[in-house]
Amino acid sequence: MISILKTAMKQRWSTMLKSGLFCLSTLLGSAANGPDTLPDPADRIADMSKPVQVFILLGQSNMLGFGKIDPVKGKNDGSLSHAVKSKGMYPYLMNDEDQWTVCHDVRNVRVMGSGLGGMRVFNNEWMTVKGRAIGPEIGIGYHVGNAIEAPVMILKSCIGNRALGWDLLPPGGEGYEFTDSKGVTWMHPGYKGTPERWKKGTEPKKIKWYAGMQYDGDVARTKKVLKELDTYYPGAKSYEVAGFFWWQGDRDRRSEALSSRYEKNLVHLIKQLRKDFEAPNAKFVCATLGQTQKGATGNEGQILDAMFSVDGHSGNYPEFRGNVATVYSHPLSKGGSSGGHYDGNAETYMNIGEAMGRAMVGLLQPKQ
Repeated sequence: MISILKTAMKQRWSTMLKSGLFCLSTLLGSAANGPDTLPDPADRIADMSKPVQVFILLGQSNMLGFGKIDPVKGKNDGSLSHAVKSKGMYPYLMNDEDQWTVCHDVRNVRVMGSGLGGMRVFNNEWMTVKGRAIGPEIGIGYHVGNAIEAPVMILKSCIGNRALGWDLLPPGGEGYEFTDSKGVTWMHPGYKGTPERWKKGTEPKKIKWYAGMQYDGDVARTKKVLKELDTYYPGAKSYEVAGFFWWQGDRDRRSEALSSRYEKNLVHLIKQLRKDFEAPNAKFVCATLGQTQKGATGNEGQILDAMFSVDGHSGNYPEFRGNVATVYSHPLSKGGSSGGHYDGNAETYMNIGEAMGRAMVGLLQPKQ
């Protein structure tokens, strides 16, 4: 019965994509109403005659992932094991022998470093559930891998507590002045400027960190992996950067100035990533902060509105139509906030990862 159900769901999924019925609202509704069903990936074999399709994951701590895999101190609720084994969620993650399934056509690579510092490799294996915690890469990897015949690499390069308007500001990011709610005017630097801010009319004091240092480091480490492709995807000869995933905003929401510039910086980020990786047609998917509801005001409202503004379906930028999608995470979150890593609830990370993966698949489908 389970195998019949999985086959039926796969056929339904394929029909939706081919008929053009896939859309973001369908995506979000499915994710919010229950676990998605995918076939067991055990029998999938990548077509190694095709270039590896690389999907680059960027952001801060929640992109890293804090969804607990196993129960902590006897508390089952919120762990991935409990969700799969006791609640019947994400059935494609576990096989009939109660073992985590493995995608032998999807490579899971995660590297990390602070600023321009050295690169630590945390993951370099076939996509599966392992370790103590997960991020959105599991939901992303299983969905994208199921939809693509070519080999796939999920390549994550990020670190926690970084702001788009400061640490992750891409090359070309402009400086500006901002008057805060207390009437104080601050100067904020453009790319490679320092420090993070200083009062207008005073002399800025340089520090060892500059605007965009984390962006430069994350991109450099990503390119290092791609330069050594065979080390990270055995047998691979070539690759294409097919897409970017972005889940970030917690650091920026803590600043009036940074949140006010989030839309401008996000638009620039999308364009600059495509330029830096020589991938003008690469798709881009971002996810909102889970605790922020539509209609929110203040700093979080500005960041939410900025992310909605770049959505290719309903946003404000015609050039992003059909190549950028925004996932509204609030209906998918199981509580907590971005600052508290959603209380470590694995369902939040899985739900948002699945939604991001399905959004990317929708963007990758050719127009009928």
